[in-house]
Amino acid sequence: MAELVTGHAGKAHATAEQAAGLNAGILGLDDYVLDVHDKLKITVVSANKVTIGTGELVMQGRHVSQGTPEDLIVTNGSQGQKRNDLIVCRYAKGSQNIESAKLVVVRGTPTTGTPTDPAVNTTSPLDGGATYDMPLYRIPLDGITIGTPVTLFNVLKPMSDVWDSLTHTDVTTLISGNYGTVKGYRSGPMVTLRIDWKTSASGSWNSGTFGTLPEGWRPPMDLNFSYGGRDGANQKTIDVNANGTMTYNNQGGTQGTDAFGMTVSYAL
Repeated sequence: MAELVTGHAGKAHATAEQAAGLNAGILGLDDYVLDVHDKLKITVVSANKVTIGTGELVMQGRHVSQGTPEDLIVTNGSQGQKRNDLIVCRYAKGSQNIESAKLVVVRGTPTTGTPTDPAVNTTSPLDGGATYDMPLYRIPLDGITIGTPVTLFNVLKPMSDVWDSLTHTDVTTLISGNYGTVKGYRSGPMVTLRIDWKTSASGSWNSGTFGTLPEGWRPPMDLNFSYGGRDGANQKTIDVNANGTMTYNNQGGTQGTDAFGMTVSYAL
């Protein structure tokens, strides 16, 4: 039977199960830490204690809030043995269908060989599971020493980031000078530049400078593009560098001084 959830029914009728179903339908059936607060950052305090920072997570549609940092105790390791422990957020449904969530350290099995992760509860509460674990960190122990924690969760980016990834900007003049212009537009993380240069440096191996791209248009590493003149000569590389500088370098042979232009695209 259909039921209106977000509406006045004259009685209490909206349930946590319905809210969880909506969350799962919108966010997906995976588990996520949300991109707010400390994002459950872990700090190793001592050989048997870690601190989990503040944050918000959604596990199988269930929203769990970690409002204050929390200390967790890791059972001491043993000399000559290795072990993997897991820090999980554990959902549980108890008597009278009372639901709860808490952070738990799941202890692994010590071994002199290669340690494996301990088993966790994987039946989703959406499928009727009474206990479900969302792994947050792997804690490797070598003897009595805690190693570097390994993050096991994904951070779900907000809708504003999705909007930015879909936005198409207007064409903007990024570099302008006596010798020409470099214009560009962005579509999400993709940048397209149009170079229109009025003259080219002569000489087989000479080079020239376009200028510097503003921040927000610079690639994450130095990029090189090939330009070929109409007659098969006039070969150049166009360099778009991570610091924003743009240059061209003649590549031998016959090099004219005529105007040239080209389009390049890259991901930020």
